Amino acid sequence: MATVASKLYSDDVSLLVLLLDTNPLFWSNRSTTFSQFLSHVLAFLNAVLGLNQLNRVVVIATGYCSCDYIYDSSLTLSGNSESGRTGMPALFGSLLEKLEDFIDKDEELIKEQEHDERIASSLLSGSLSMALCYIQRIFRSGHLHPQPRILCLQGSPDGPEQYVAVMNSIFSAQRLMVPIDSCYIGTQNSAFLQQASYITGGVHHAPKQLDGLFQFLTTIFATDLHTRSFVQLPKPVGVDFRASSVFGQSKLDGASTVSDKKRKAPDS
Repeated sequence: MATVASKLYSDDVSLLVLLLDTNPLFWSNRSTTFSQFLSHVLAFLNAVLGLNQLNRVVVIATGYCSCDYIYDSSLTLSGNSESGRTGMPALFGSLLEKLEDFIDKDEELIKEQEHDERIASSLLSGSLSMALCYIQRIFRSGHLHPQPRILCLQGSPDGPEQYVAVMNSIFSAQRLMVPIDSCYIGTQNSAFLQQASYITGGVHHAPKQLDGLFQFLTTIFATDLHTRSFVQLPKPVGVDFRASSVFGQSKLDGASTVSDKKRKAPDS
């Protein structure tokens, strides 16, 4: 069986799996609209595909209740070549259409759920799993493929209930030697994404302003894995590992509550 390295096209060809945070509960309270944010993202994807004609991009929408594939450049390029259409607007037309349908369905699912005090986090664990499944299929396809990496564009806060699932995905990416880059655009930094980038050898960055988001994306996250060996990229000042403590504390609090109820229960 051929090794992963022997299947690569070349050092500078990339497969970018982008996890796009579309959580309506997050974007409804932001000064920057989702449309403005999306314009930066589309320009960034355009730049990645323009750097090398063999580059591939896959986009996974990460909502509050669900996640789904909304774009695969390899499928779009083949479809456009058969129909004779070319140009970037035509390529992203399918992305925008599927994205709109996904957001509408996610908002409907939110309305159907009971309103509780849960953190308004997006389904990061699900989108990470989907990204790794896609990359694993590429590895096992037997065909030549670019170097895969994952980029999380996240703004929603971390969901402690997803801690175990997220960490499992992080360790799976580490075993596959797939770096997880992360760009956090929320008010508070994400411990999940800090750990993901640190453990897998990716890059984590939290821009202070979204006006120059395209500049941050292109100068930091558009670089392929080969180029990163000789360019200066942001390095983590410190990694927040408190997520495990928070999750563990919530488990302990739940166990203590159950224990207290048992002690207070009358003898039968």
